[in-house]
Amino acid sequence: MKSLNSPDLAARSLVALWHPCTQMARAAVTPPLAIARGEGPWLFDLEGRRYFDANSSWWVNLFGHSDAGLRAAITHQLETLPHVMLAGCTHAPAVELAEKLSALTGGALGHAFFASDGASAVEIALKMSFHSWRNRGFEDKREFVCLRNGYHGETIGALAVTDVAVFRDAYDPLLMRAHIVDSPDARQGPDAEARALADLRRVLTERRGHVAALIIEPLVQCAAGMAMHEPSYLRAVRALCDEFGIHLIADEIAVGCGRSGTFFAFEQGECGWPDFITLSKGISGGTLPLSLVLTTETVYQSFWSEQVGRGFLHSHSYTGNPLACAAANAVLDRFAADQVLEKSRVQARLLAEAFAPLAADPRVAHLRQRGMILAFDVREPGERFAERFHLAARAHELLIRPIGATVYLMPPYLIDAPTAQFLFKAVMATLTEVLDHAA
Repeated sequence: MKSLNSPDLAARSLVALWHPCTQMARAAVTPPLAIARGEGPWLFDLEGRRYFDANSSWWVNLFGHSDAGLRAAITHQLETLPHVMLAGCTHAPAVELAEKLSALTGGALGHAFFASDGASAVEIALKMSFHSWRNRGFEDKREFVCLRNGYHGETIGALAVTDVAVFRDAYDPLLMRAHIVDSPDARQGPDAEARALADLRRVLTERRGHVAALIIEPLVQCAAGMAMHEPSYLRAVRALCDEFGIHLIADEIAVGCGRSGTFFAFEQGECGWPDFITLSKGISGGTLPLSLVLTTETVYQSFWSEQVGRGFLHSHSYTGNPLACAAANAVLDRFAADQVLEKSRVQARLLAEAFAPLAADPRVAHLRQRGMILAFDVREPGERFAERFHLAARAHELLIRPIGATVYLMPPYLIDAPTAQFLFKAVMATLTEVLDHAA
């Protein structure tokens, strides 16, 4: 095969690939960046130019690209058992992973059901909640509540509890009707949490006996533009779910695996555990597709029966794939052995210190941070701001994709003081270039 340069590969990509979250007509104007390899926090194009992966390749990469430990774990598993179906069989990597995750919840969420991606995990949690209530004799509990501007995936079930118009609107006629309640987004003012809780109570009161579950993104609604709320909201919704007898689903696909400062974001509520936690993205360290749902003994026992129809009949061919589970076990081993959470809190402080000057910048609003997620909103972004920012940042060795007018960083856990300063300078240079050009 002849050697390629970036324009050649980008051109072929535009013909052969249908890129996700991409209007292909725009991609023809702004071709995709052709990446050849990754090392640590850096990605390299075919000409050898490097780009800091500030968004961790859609929030999956925890320890950097081509991490030696993850690579070794996957290679070892590849040499022994690449795959076996999990229906009627089992294997050590899946069992060990389920046990480790259960231990992280103190055994409260002691059962793991595996899938391949975040949306699939959300589908599983929704189906489990409904089916569990039905098996227990509560057949009217078939409705779901979600937050305004919340995001939970783009399959039909997950999209039904998603409230991001660009993803949802075209498929709205296909979707079940969920109840959308106010978000506790702190950008909406000091009473945002109180208003959100009052709205939730109103819906649960009106639909008492009909709601199966509330689904939330704990602490950060990521696709909403990194909308953040306080742990007090988690305590309040846990109490409301108990009061009205509904399940609580914590979608930790983006915020889990230490992104928020604790392994599970829900831990910061200090109110026990939800009935379901969904995990994906960082759980395999940016190597292989894997997602899972953790749930309680109560939910698990509601399916225990000799009747096939009372069982949870959901699967896909690669459920619990040993390679992906081996990668996830290596991720959890790293957390246990290398003080990852403690180190990431230091790294989060370095980011906060580096970006502190933005708080006084009149061009931005709502500088905010939760753990290793830092974001701010641009006041007058102009047209196609996200696209223009993404393209301009490449010249400053930065791969970053804003969400609308929200610029955010969710980098790998590889930040030191010089790196934090580099990121601040690169972001500021890009921001100035984009806004000056817009003016």
